[in-house]
Amino acid sequence: MPQVPQRLDASAVRAWCGFALRALGRAREEIDAINVYPVADGDTGTNLYLTVESATAAVEAVFAGHAALAGGKEAPGGPEALDGREALDGHEAVAGQAVSLGQASEGPALADAVHAMAHGALIGARGNSGTILAQLLRGMAQVLAADSDATHTDGQGLRLALRRAADSARQAVVHPVEGTVLTVASAAADAASGAEGDCGAVARAAYEGARAALAATPGQLAVLERAGVVDAGGRGLVAVLGALVETFTGEAPAAAAVPVLAGHARVGADSGATGLHARVDAAVTEPLGELGEVGECADGTPAPEEGGPAFEVIYLLEAEDAAVARLRDRLDALGDSLVVVGGDGLWNVHVHVDDAGAAVEAGVEAGRPYRIRITHFGLDDAHTTGAGSRPVRERVERAVVAVVPGEGLAGLYAEAGATTVLARPGEPPASGELVEAVRRAHAREVVLLPNDAELRHTAAAAAEQARTEGVRVALIPTRSAVQGIAALAVHEPGRRFDEDVVAMTSAAGATRYAEVEVAERQSWTMAGICQAGDILGLIEGDVAVIGSDVTATAEAVLNRMLAAGGEMVTLVLGDEAPDTIAAHLESRVRESYLAVDTVVYRGGRQGALLLIGVE
Repeated sequence: MPQVPQRLDASAVRAWCGFALRALGRAREEIDAINVYPVADGDTGTNLYLTVESATAAVEAVFAGHAALAGGKEAPGGPEALDGREALDGHEAVAGQAVSLGQASEGPALADAVHAMAHGALIGARGNSGTILAQLLRGMAQVLAADSDATHTDGQGLRLALRRAADSARQAVVHPVEGTVLTVASAAADAASGAEGDCGAVARAAYEGARAALAATPGQLAVLERAGVVDAGGRGLVAVLGALVETFTGEAPAAAAVPVLAGHARVGADSGATGLHARVDAAVTEPLGELGEVGECADGTPAPEEGGPAFEVIYLLEAEDAAVARLRDRLDALGDSLVVVGGDGLWNVHVHVDDAGAAVEAGVEAGRPYRIRITHFGLDDAHTTGAGSRPVRERVERAVVAVVPGEGLAGLYAEAGATTVLARPGEPPASGELVEAVRRAHAREVVLLPNDAELRHTAAAAAEQARTEGVRVALIPTRSAVQGIAALAVHEPGRRFDEDVVAMTSAAGATRYAEVEVAERQSWTMAGICQAGDILGLIEGDVAVIGSDVTATAEAVLNRMLAAGGEMVTLVLGDEAPDTIAAHLESRVRESYLAVDTVVYRGGRQGALLLIGVE
């Protein structure tokens, strides 16, 4: 069992993230079920969990980077503090920037850990409550990562950090409302400011102050009082502060009960209807950003009136401070529920508007928006008609959920009827995102295609979680998107589930896969030593060809694969692949392999220059 930290250091931050993730995992469904303000989406707990999962992964990447520089020796507060979670992929850049050679022998610095935590939460924030939590963590990081590091590792430092967190989150919400997570955060900071003693005493005071404020939220917001529940975002913050108490005392405080008064219908998870089920995602085209899904709307923002804005718009934005100040004014005039969090050039923007295009255009004028998510509130959504009138959608019998590496393939899979999870380069999805996609598919039976060997454990964890929720899940261990295409091609929802899974597994297993990519650094490979900038041809995950020309390398890889036979070649082109490569490879196949057909797809920003499949 890991030792209880005696002060605020990197190991304490790591342990806090792990405990918070575990606490939110236990409380997720409970929090989802009480989410009524301002829209009864039933996703607040899930979104908070995904936000903390991203923060945890970023902190773990810092420790992994330190361990690598230290020769592989694990830093204090090892992975057992995270309850066995695997959360390294996708945050190596944070680790690389944070860990220096001078720190390698002593462990990551507190500043490195809190910066990673805040950045991970910001880029992984889901829903508005998750975005506000990211700003709370950012406020804490601003204090804990200050130059005079030693003065911020005790109870006084934690008091200052909690105060800054509450203030910065309130400033991020353009029109703050009491009775929300903002109220709970302010109460926690107030209680902490009057506490004496070490970090454990301050954390406990903040937790108790937050609990008291949470219990009072129904008296501050009429919608909460009518539903007989407390604020969902505030309930999630209480769980996170409870994890802080556990970090410094070794004892988890008693779980905060969620009051639900007799005669009041519970919403969200208990009703079976969520915002994701009641909405239609609006399309966003390149080059503005990447399409995704968000189920929850603003916690801590004014409740939209009946007949309010039709769209929820969320995006990450790279922009200067002055441009963001102008953006706030423009978006505030366009709609409501406006929250802008972040800083240092990276921001997370959320707003409800009638003109989604204008909201995105405002972001383009301010800087570079990406990961744009636009959700259309349906005619029967609680946003426009109230939670009580929303119909419960019937479950379909069977669905396919697939992880895809690019927007082009996401469109292809969606056309074939699959529910997709986009894996952006360097940012593989977490298990919570896969579970959310399974819920979004809303089916009794689900076939899960991870399409990446590195996602095997993540997909298995997601499948196990979905099974506990009553969904029959079969995981087909596809290691490439081209194997997923082959599996999806033989998918027949009308036949027995086991037969369908066997057929899809057989098709995927009969598909050899390869990819062509650019080497990022000098490395030893099975084909020899490659240099940064070399073109690598990988077959079944191993480097088989090292070249200097993309087309020539791809042709060499394809010839090796077809030497063992094949009937169908699938080529998936990335955005940076040469324009002529597809025509060249198709011609070579026709000339040299007469009985082999070729099909070409555009994958978009998929990381690899080219994906190749041979069936």
